[in-house]
Amino acid sequence: MKRRDLLIGLAAALVVAALISPWASLAPDGLEWAAERLGFVERATQASPLGAPMPGYAAPGIRSVGLSTAVSGAVGAILVAALLVGIGTLVRRRSRNGDGGTNAPGAG
Repeated sequence: MKRRDLLIGLAAALVVAALISPWASLAPDGLEWAAERLGFVERATQASPLGAPMPGYAAPGIRSVGLSTAVSGAVGAILVAALLVGIGTLVRRRSRNGDGGTNAPGAG
C-alpha cells in the first residue's frame, strides 16, 4: 500500500471519528445494555486489569462532552491505525525474508 493511500485512509477515519462521533447515541450499546439488564455491569467495569484510558469516551481534562468524544474518537482512530501499520510492517518484513509464515512454530 502506498503511503498516500494510508494517509487518505487515516484522514477519513479521523474525520469520521472526530466529527461524527459526538453525535453518537448516548444510549448504551448492545453489550452494555445486556450487562445492565442482567445485573453485572458493575463487575465488568471493575474486572478490567488495565482500566479504560478514556472511560465513556471522555478525554481527561476536556469539559465539553462533544469535544471530549471527538478527541477520544480521534485518539482511538490513530491508535488503531498505528497498530495496523505495525502489524503490516511485520508481515511485510517476514514475507520479504522468504519465510512467508511457513516456518512459524506449529505450522505444517
